[in-house]
Amino acid sequence: MNAIHNVSATQEAALQRLWALALILGQGMQSGLAERGLTLARAHVIWQLQQDGAITQRALSRALRVTPRNVTGLVDGLEADGLVARAAHPTDRRATLVSLTPKGVQVAEAMRRDQDGFAQLLFRDASARELDAFVTMLDRILGRIGELMRPSTVTAPGVTGGQEGS
Repeated sequence: MNAIHNVSATQEAALQRLWALALILGQGMQSGLAERGLTLARAHVIWQLQQDGAITQRALSRALRVTPRNVTGLVDGLEADGLVARAAHPTDRRATLVSLTPKGVQVAEAMRRDQDGFAQLLFRDASARELDAFVTMLDRILGRIGELMRPSTVTAPGVTGGQEGS
């Protein structure tokens, strides 16, 4: 056990593997997207539009958790590449709808096929029980990370985020 940080060797090994996994998956994703001429941010827009269909830029901004200005830039680039189109909202003159073009749908479908193929390759030897346990552990880890990312969580021993000086 690491007495300085009170972390077991197993916990440390698990965290090191998570870092390695994040790095490898991130690099692989960026490489695969770059082959399609996409950035991660642009791919997120395509995924969101594939899920939601035509939505306003404001709704897209909220769904992606980015600023409206950021969405405008992303949509501008995707529109220039022929992957998305803008159209007037049928009932709100102030709003613009964004949707995938047929070319954008093809890109989204190809991304889905690649993801499905990768999942089959990655988990082909795992039993349903192993996958269930893996998903359960990942959900727990993602939940903890989500808690840690909230502004009101503990950021250092004895200091709670957003409550300094109280």
